[in-house]
Formats: sequence, C-alpha cells, structure tokens
Amino acid sequence: MSIQAFKMQLKPGVIAEYRKRHDEIWPELSALLTDSGISDYSIFLDENTLSLFAVLKVAEVNSQADMPHHPVMKRWWDYMAPLMEVEPDNRPKEWPLPMIFHHA
Repeated sequence: MSIQAFKMQLKPGVIAEYRKRHDEIWPELSALLTDSGISDYSIFLDENTLSLFAVLKVAEVNSQADMPHHPVMKRWWDYMAPLMEVEPDNRPKEWPLPMIFHHA
C-alpha cells in the first residue's frame, strides 16, 4: 500500500456545491475507486486559497492508471469541471505533493 497526495484548485464561490456533490458521490464512482485499488481517500480544503489537498491509499496491485479512460470517471470530471481548474479533457489539474514526513 502506498500513500499519494496532490493539490487541486477550486474556483471562487463554489465551496458549498463542491461539498454537496461529494456528499452525494455516485455509487458507481465509489465502486470504481475501490475496484481500482484506492482507499482512505480524503480531500481537505484551505478556504483562504481555495486549494484542495487530497490524500489517498493505493493498493500495490491497482488499476489507477486506467481510471482516466473509464466512462464514469470522464462523466464525473465533466460534472465537476465548472467548479475547479481543469485540463482540456476536464480532468482536474493536479499538483503532486511529495511526502516529506510520515508518522505511523
């Protein structure tokens, strides 16, 4: 199991809608995350900068690399695109955050 972290960026005025959409996460997206080897996925918000910080665990054997091609993932990105900074394919812009300390 490995831990990954990255940063994303919200647009102004969308915190409540972003939270609502995640509170109502689609069951098929939740299943895709689990089936792809992702667990313990949390997203934190810095309200001053609108930066989102995501932390997740990834199983040693996983299909995370296939997720961008999955129709459910593409649909979710299209759904979330109006709320965040995105790439041309509506994938959220992500900035990897290297781990520099871990206390188990």
